[in-house]
Amino acid sequence: MRIERHDPSRRPGAAAAPQCNPIKRVPRKLNVKRFTLALLLCAAPAALAHDFWIEPSTFRPAAGQIVSARLRVGQKMQGDPVPRIPSYVERFIAKGSAGDSPMIGQPGSEPAGLMRINEPGLHWIGYQSNPTPLTQEAVKFENYLRDEGLESIIEKRAKSGQTNIEGRERFYRCAKSLLATGDASTGFETPLGFTLELVPHKNPYALHAGGEIPVTILFHGKPLSNVLIIAMSKDDPEHAVRARSDKRGRASLQLPRAGFWLVKAVHMEPAPKDSGADWESWWASMTFELAK
Repeated sequence: MRIERHDPSRRPGAAAAPQCNPIKRVPRKLNVKRFTLALLLCAAPAALAHDFWIEPSTFRPAAGQIVSARLRVGQKMQGDPVPRIPSYVERFIAKGSAGDSPMIGQPGSEPAGLMRINEPGLHWIGYQSNPTPLTQEAVKFENYLRDEGLESIIEKRAKSGQTNIEGRERFYRCAKSLLATGDASTGFETPLGFTLELVPHKNPYALHAGGEIPVTILFHGKPLSNVLIIAMSKDDPEHAVRARSDKRGRASLQLPRAGFWLVKAVHMEPAPKDSGADWESWWASMTFELAK
């Protein structure tokens, strides 16, 4: 099977194995273009929400189990489901010891993808989007830059007299989620090759509440310094853990509680002159479940 090349990701796990939700398909009689437009319009109120992540039906599936993957957009771990819209998907894959395979799904489906766990071990689900344009009024754009630790962009806008000018941006999503089947100990440090990517240097499933996870932030495969990396617990998103990457692109985050964790980071650069935007950004996220 081939990976589908083209899904919207508007900016801005239980230990037991529940049954995965069936994928909802687009009605055959419904015009696909009208359906896609309707989905985008429905998602518009969430477009300014900053975070995007993958939420699997379980983080600890059994061998042979089918796992569904929901794409979520929102803030403070409260998110709306994002359906699968093929024109927005650049990559949507599952990666285990046997290699890569596409996440299966129909246009407009929610959950957006399905995979079968064929063998024990660690398994990544990864999603990278095509660019999405977004324009925000100046105050909202500046607040968003400050929230995501992008002070360098605030400074560049100030130096060029753009502080009071709307922010024209195009953004990309680079999300992944780590699942564990059985006693799994290898594969967590293998990058998926996304443009912006968080790579853990300890197996999250070997950690417990209070443990520390070191991560590297990569941009085009190279370490990126001075990036704000934020970890949020789904049970207590108000008390996020923050650290900036060093010259090696590394940061360590101490995770105080068990459960569902989201680790995220944003990188922004001036957009190419012919892009129709002033800035382009990449939003990396990683989800996993921490034991007690």
